[in-house]
Amino acid sequence: MKYLTFVVPSYNAEKFLPKSLPSLLKGGEDVEIIVVNDGSKDNTLVIANEYKEKYPTIVRVIDKENGGHGSGINAGLATAEGLYFKCVDADDWLDEEALKKTLDLIKKHYQANESPDLYMTNYVFERPDLNQCRKSGIYNEFPKNKFFTWKDVKHIKPTKYLMMHMLIFKTSVLRESKVKLIEHTFYVDSLFNYVPLFYTKSIYYLDVDLYRYYVGRSDQSVSLANMRKNYQHQLRVIREMSLWYTLDELKSLSKKHYKFILNDLIAKSFLTLFYVTIGNKDTAYRDYKLYFKEFKEKNRKLYYKLRYRTSLAFPFLLIRPLRNFVVKIGYKKIIKKTGWN
Repeated sequence: MKYLTFVVPSYNAEKFLPKSLPSLLKGGEDVEIIVVNDGSKDNTLVIANEYKEKYPTIVRVIDKENGGHGSGINAGLATAEGLYFKCVDADDWLDEEALKKTLDLIKKHYQANESPDLYMTNYVFERPDLNQCRKSGIYNEFPKNKFFTWKDVKHIKPTKYLMMHMLIFKTSVLRESKVKLIEHTFYVDSLFNYVPLFYTKSIYYLDVDLYRYYVGRSDQSVSLANMRKNYQHQLRVIREMSLWYTLDELKSLSKKHYKFILNDLIAKSFLTLFYVTIGNKDTAYRDYKLYFKEFKEKNRKLYYKLRYRTSLAFPFLLIRPLRNFVVKIGYKKIIKKTGWN
C-alpha cells in the first residue's frame, strides 16, 4: 500500500531533481513519487526516467506539454494512488528524519482506523547560497502532536496563513473538493490550500520540520521582480478563490471552521494587494479594483462580509501613498523573516 503520494511538478529542473528525489525516496515502498515533466527543454525527463527505471515500484513519470505548476499538480492528483497527497516543488526537498516520523504516524493512524483529513507539519526556508535556514509556520495556534478539530483552533491573525508546504491532505478529501488549479499561472498554491479546507474536519499537527523550501534565487516566482511582473497571476488566483464558495456555503460550517476559511480569504486578498502595489503601477491597481467589482457582482454576500471584516484596513486601499508605505514596510519584514531575496 502507498501511504503517501508525492507529486513533483518539474520544469527545467535538471539541476534540482538529483537532490529533491533522493530525499523523497527515503520513504521507501510506503511512498509513491510522481514526477510531472511539464514540457521541459533540458534533461528533466531523462533524469526522471532514470529514477523510474531504478525504482520502478516507487517512481512514476508523467510527460506532458507545458501547462504550469498547477497543471502539474492536477496531473499528479488525477493518478495518485497514495492515501495522502503532498506536492513537493522540484527545487525543494524533505528532511529524512522528519519524513520517517511522518510516515510512521500515518501508518499508525491508518492501522488504528484514525486517519485525519489533514496532517500539518513545519517548513524551513533554506538559503544554500548563504548557508542559512529559518523556520516558519503557524506554531501556537494549533494543538501540537494530537488530533484536533476546528473548535480547538485559536484565533489566527490575517498576517498568518497556511502554506502548501505545511499541508498533507488525504487524497480522498482533495478529490471530494474537486479542486482544480489554474494552468499557466503562478501562486496557485493559495487555491490548493483554500478549496479543500471546506471538506477538512479532522486534523493532526505533527511538530516536525519536514519541508525544506529553497529561497533566494532570482528566477523564483516569489522574487521581487517576478512578483511585480506577475501580479496578474495572483489576481487570477484570488478571483478564483473569491468565487469558489458562497457565504451561505461557508456559514454551513462550524463557527470556527467558517472563520478560519474566511480569514484565509482575507489574508490572500491583502497578499494580492501587496503584489499589485510593489509594481506601483496605476494599471495594476485598476486591475485590483476590477477584481473587487466582479467579486461584488458574482458573490455579493461574501463580498460584503469580506469588507465588513476588514473595514478598518480598507481605507488605506484608497490612499496611494499610505498604501505604498504599508505594503513596502510589509515586504521588508517578509524579506527579513524569510530571506527570499
